Amino acid sequence: MRTARMGGGMEANKNKFIEEWGAARETLEHNFRWTRRNFAIIGLFGIAIPIFVYKGIVKEFHMQDEDNGRPYRKFM
Repeated sequence: MRTARMGGGMEANKNKFIEEWGAARETLEHNFRWTRRNFAIIGLFGIAIPIFVYKGIVKEFHMQDEDNGRPYRKFM
């Protein structure tokens, strides 16, 4: 008895480069190394930019409160 295959029995050709990339992503935690560059990138995008965005948003809300004569809203 034959089983039905999806796609009408068409075989997929594997791309060597995509397979290597997928394997590297699966083992990323084993191959990652802390370097100055990695530390700087994580510090910039993981800490500094979110802080600056938060401060900018809070400043905008405080400016709106000041313009409308309301007390400042508290965040955190």
